[in-house]
Amino acid sequence: MDSHSRVACVRYLNTAPLVEGLDQLEGLTLLPKVPADIAGAVLAGEADIGLASVVDARDPRLTVLPVGMIGCDGPTHTVRVFSAVPPEKITRLHADADSHTSVILARLILSKRFGTSPAVVPHKAGADDEPEALLLIGDKVVTNPPSAARYPHQLDLGEQWRAWTGLPFVYAAWMCRTGEEESPAIALAASLLDRQRRHNATRLEWIVQKRAPGARWLVDLARHYLTQLLRYDLDERARAGLTRFFEEAATLSLLPDAPPRFARPAGKPVIAG
Repeated sequence: MDSHSRVACVRYLNTAPLVEGLDQLEGLTLLPKVPADIAGAVLAGEADIGLASVVDARDPRLTVLPVGMIGCDGPTHTVRVFSAVPPEKITRLHADADSHTSVILARLILSKRFGTSPAVVPHKAGADDEPEALLLIGDKVVTNPPSAARYPHQLDLGEQWRAWTGLPFVYAAWMCRTGEEESPAIALAASLLDRQRRHNATRLEWIVQKRAPGARWLVDLARHYLTQLLRYDLDERARAGLTRFFEEAATLSLLPDAPPRFARPAGKPVIAG
């Protein structure tokens, strides 16, 4: 492998602080993918690094690189359960198929905090039906939310996780194939990804002004979302939150009873826990 890396990612509003400007960097080629295809592209060798849903770290062939994440330390705003009944009475949860991580998080919150284990069924965004409860993620929660009259009960899952555990939640992180963390291509790419994240943190207002209109967000709300609600640094507390998520999910047999693999900042992978 040479020193050029292929990076799989999506261009949603919430990814902008991580990916803005990457297409201008020598040594990286961006591969646009839908979220569900990113981990598979890395495993298949189509990409060297991908911004993958954290549940994909259950595969021991993938290692989490500590150079950026999409997470929160409290409310997320765009990962929500909308319900016509109180949370403890939900019996069927129609789940947005865009994020397996959010589905597991919803099942954990409903079980551990509200004592219910609803059946989870797929829900296609934009469907005309109005089921008892909906899990929705992403921009559509803001740009096309369900009726508040139909769904008077809402749970912000990031807020619920923080209230329960006292820890941040991680939705997505950069990952590579296990065993390649110290290869020249991955080491260079990880350094570039980390540097670009830090650079973008200094120009979030510019990113908001550039990206919010195209995503159909009000600028003020997008500013609050990107600068106050979301977190992008996979620091020690975020790593602890991710490990706790795996531990709690294992108690309900939603994830394997094994921690995610984290690469050391300067090299060798370690097992958390």
